[in-house]
Amino acid sequence: MGNKTSRWAIYEEAIKEIIIETNLESDTEIARQVCHKLNITLSFNELREFRKYVYRHKKRILDDYEGSYEATDSLDIDNTTVKHMWVKSKNASLFVKNPNFIKPEDGKADFKEIDFLSIFKDKIEPIILDIIPISADGFDRFIYTDVHVGMCVDKDGFALYEGKWDEEQLNIRLAIAINWILEHKKFDTLYISDLGDFMDGWDGMTIRREHHLPQNMDNQKAFDTALRFKIKMIDSLIPYFNKIVCNNITDDNHSGAFSYIVNSAFKTYIELKYPNKVTVNIQRKFMDYYFVMDKYCIIECHGKDGGTMKFGMKPQINDKIIKTISHFIDENFLYKKGMIIEFNKGDSHQSLIDKSCSTKFQYHNFPSFAPPSNWVKTNFQNSMSGFSFRNYYINGQISNHDYIF
Repeated sequence: MGNKTSRWAIYEEAIKEIIIETNLESDTEIARQVCHKLNITLSFNELREFRKYVYRHKKRILDDYEGSYEATDSLDIDNTTVKHMWVKSKNASLFVKNPNFIKPEDGKADFKEIDFLSIFKDKIEPIILDIIPISADGFDRFIYTDVHVGMCVDKDGFALYEGKWDEEQLNIRLAIAINWILEHKKFDTLYISDLGDFMDGWDGMTIRREHHLPQNMDNQKAFDTALRFKIKMIDSLIPYFNKIVCNNITDDNHSGAFSYIVNSAFKTYIELKYPNKVTVNIQRKFMDYYFVMDKYCIIECHGKDGGTMKFGMKPQINDKIIKTISHFIDENFLYKKGMIIEFNKGDSHQSLIDKSCSTKFQYHNFPSFAPPSNWVKTNFQNSMSGFSFRNYYINGQISNHDYIF
């Protein structure tokens, strides 16, 4: 019987990935790791049967992988773009399927070719506002993360906990955030930090395209909703601040290029509309930083990237995370006496601050702006959501104003 008729043949891609990632030699352990990766439960006899399949076929699986890679590499061709190939010689003609081929997504936009400047420049009348003297005593900061535009939290009306997340609810929360900011405003300069996962996912999938996400918007609706959200935020706040700087993370595990294209449109539009008043930065690195008043260094990241990290940064810091952040600080020469370094992240959907984990930096987790998904509510609990607004003073003091929805 050929391996195509075996029930285990559909797991060959996972077998290959486990062997390459872990270098395991035990067939039983490879089988167990595949089950863990795909969340499969097998009986003792089924696991033994699966182990036998791994033993019999792992060499062929790896040979297929290495053969296709070497063939395309020798021709200077991207290994993931070749669906199959013919290997012909004087004695044989062999058709080979490439196990590394990635099928292009139908209708997937090439974000690099969209020129928003040419779209907006003749349609926007710049608004010139009166200059308010900038206070040198400090700055304000609005931090939000994990908005997940397009996420459906109750697909069929039978979720464990009721919930709703659409454009109406998004705008309700935005209005609350704006009022909270104006209520606690202290300075004339505002930094706005979007810590990633702003969009729920392109085509209802995460960046790694490993599983589908329940959503209530198509790509076009999600784009329009997200762009309106960001523009409305600035339109509402700009009369009260002399300067607004928006920092937006796009290397995350849900948004990725989708978030980049939304922020690219936002940047072009809003900087044309409010010249010299609003600056929009799009952060494509996993971790990046900026200085304010030569007193504060803010390092921002989502907490999990689009493809490299197997596990995200945990809300409770550990030695591995301390080492990673400390190395980043040292490599970029960020630490100096009197400098306050904050490491800010999202992803965990938890509000947790650790100021004593290191003598170099503080570790700050921020809650999700969106309500929890049905998956989170079912597997964990109906968790909190919110945002943070802060006043930073030149003397190193910080006033924190958290809002919980």
